[in-house]
Amino acid sequence: MHDTSPRARQRGFTLIELMIVVAIIAILAGILIPNFVNARAQAQTAACESNLRSIATALELYYADNQVYPTASGAAVQPALLTANGVAYLSNTPKDPAAQNGAATYALTTAQATGGSAATYTIVCPGVHVGSTLAKIPLTGSAGGTVCGTNCTATKVEYVAGQGLAAAP
Repeated sequence: MHDTSPRARQRGFTLIELMIVVAIIAILAGILIPNFVNARAQAQTAACESNLRSIATALELYYADNQVYPTASGAAVQPALLTANGVAYLSNTPKDPAAQNGAATYALTTAQATGGSAATYTIVCPGVHVGSTLAKIPLTGSAGGTVCGTNCTATKVEYVAGQGLAAAP
């Protein structure tokens, strides 16, 4: 007599079939995980660039209203620094997602106009960025807009008045 119960007719997966499925999953993970890591690094750099541009816009608005940049030498960029006559030009303290320390802030250095030279500022990003995400950004002090390139060794991003974004070692 044959057992015709539903349990007897069911077959499980063999060990070979399970090993093949595990191997396929491992191959897919090996392909996808590096892409996710690179995407995260690119997002961090893009966020830093956006924050730098926002701070630069606030500085330019401050300058337009007051004809001077706030006095700063490596000062932390905070709303209080960019407030004059009751007007806050920056509504929050921007944070860089690539910063190793959650309390790290963007640093601002300003130079006022003297003897024919224009007022200027430099904003430095506190994070350490992956060089490949800075490949299209000009190098600090480079002539003719030379970009960092595919094997970029820079790890910092800064914003210089009149020049824009720059990659720095």
